[in-house]
Amino acid sequence: MSDDILFGSLAELGQLLRTRQISSVELTKAYLDRLETLGPQYNAVATVTRPLAEQQAQEADDNFQRKHIASPLQGIPFGVKDLLATKGILTTWGSEPFRDQVFDYDATVIRKLREAGAVLAAKLAMVPLASAGGYRFTDPHLFGNCKNPWNPLYWAGGSSSGPAAAVAGAMVPFAIGSETAGSIVVAAAYSGITGMRPTYGLVSRYGAMALSWTLDKLGPMCHSAEDCGLVLAAIAGDDPNDPSSSGRSFEYPKYASPAPRELRVGYWPADFPESAAANARPSFAAALEVFRKIGVRMVEVKLPDVPYNGITGVIARTELATVFESLIKDEARFNLIQDGEQKEGMKAGLDVRATQYLQATRIRRLIQEQFRQMFTQIDVLVSYTDKRSAPRMDTEPPDPPSTPGPPTGNTSLMSASNLAGLPGITVPCGFTTDTDLPLGMHLVGRPFEDSVLVAFGAEFQRRTDWHRRRPPMPKLVA
Repeated sequence: MSDDILFGSLAELGQLLRTRQISSVELTKAYLDRLETLGPQYNAVATVTRPLAEQQAQEADDNFQRKHIASPLQGIPFGVKDLLATKGILTTWGSEPFRDQVFDYDATVIRKLREAGAVLAAKLAMVPLASAGGYRFTDPHLFGNCKNPWNPLYWAGGSSSGPAAAVAGAMVPFAIGSETAGSIVVAAAYSGITGMRPTYGLVSRYGAMALSWTLDKLGPMCHSAEDCGLVLAAIAGDDPNDPSSSGRSFEYPKYASPAPRELRVGYWPADFPESAAANARPSFAAALEVFRKIGVRMVEVKLPDVPYNGITGVIARTELATVFESLIKDEARFNLIQDGEQKEGMKAGLDVRATQYLQATRIRRLIQEQFRQMFTQIDVLVSYTDKRSAPRMDTEPPDPPSTPGPPTGNTSLMSASNLAGLPGITVPCGFTTDTDLPLGMHLVGRPFEDSVLVAFGAEFQRRTDWHRRRPPMPKLVA
């Protein structure tokens, strides 16, 4: 099957399937072959679910034959980060102590996608325990460091690196990742795809490994904003099994008010020519010009000077230590984790005082109020997803500067918006001038205005082609 098809949008794939130009069985086989051949080369795959995928693809074709269409995703293969429970299939959480873990039920997201007629093709690689306690490239884990399809010397991203690499390399047309403080959007930006973090509570997390109960989100990782909208429509909604479920649903396509050209877009000018890496500045500047050409009103706004990363750290460390307390106290199993710094990071959460945790949650409420006030002036807030492209895997990512630097502006947007539970989408916006690696812009909106972000991201992508660029992947021999 041609790369033109395999790199196609979900709408394009759905049209081919519904008009019977291709079958789901044929399409699924093509992606399965890529998963089994290319997946190990990039350390992107945990488990290929070929027997289940072939069965679900045949069921989809039977339904097409009967003209029964469950959703726009019917017959389309997908992958999920290996922290989502799948009945009878390994769910390793990317960590040695859970290497043989199998659940007897499906996560709600898996169930919803099955009901939509989508085809589960693979469980995708992840950083051990979604980076609970910290993570370093130099330490081994179950799948090996996930390589970036644009250049395998570079990393594919955060703990959702497997889904990012699999979508970027057309091993699956879409995937489900998770985000606590940036794993969806950073991995998507590094890998040149579109990733969406829904509003906290919009998508059920039942059956997903918990890292931080009050920060974790599940969301789509796709080629485009419109693809993210189609997937989000399938996985959003109320779930009595998840106490944090908002009871809200998401419809796509849905008219977003205001229309993209009428949006007030907040930004801080110094973020791009001063704070961003030098080799990324031309692409970020060009992306801002595209926003202006859409007709939006650019408004200068700046996040308050708050230690967002520190607050996130207190909340995440405390909650993850509670989640994994039994593992931490089981010395034999805990010592199966080979990264010493990760183990120390996990244990550190047990020493956080209740007053520290409560103070952090109090400040989070103040941050949410600050965002509410800011969103009376603007509709969308914009910064880069990361000021630099993906790091090489033979070096540690550089630490944030400890000395005062240029104005911080909205450079903490990713951490701040995660703390506040706000929706965000990252869209590819170009490449670095020297290493030719992807870069992304991060768009953040009001709670449950996810549709505004999808519409704005889609409008940006109608005027650019970064989301359609393909990495230099090896060719499969027919």
